[in-house]
Amino acid sequence: MKNLLYVIAALLIIIWGIIVISFDTSATVHVILLIAGIVILIRYLQKKKQVN
Repeated sequence: MKNLLYVIAALLIIIWGIIVISFDTSATVHVILLIAGIVILIRYLQKKKQVN
């Protein structure tokens, strides 16, 4: 179930990135989403290292 949440989060971040690039908008919300995506990626990589 947790892997599914990571996949959904990754898809949302990719879609968000496409929207930001195509509409060229900037706001605080975009920065917060980017930080959230980086945090998710770091947590995923850390958990992957602990399993191995």
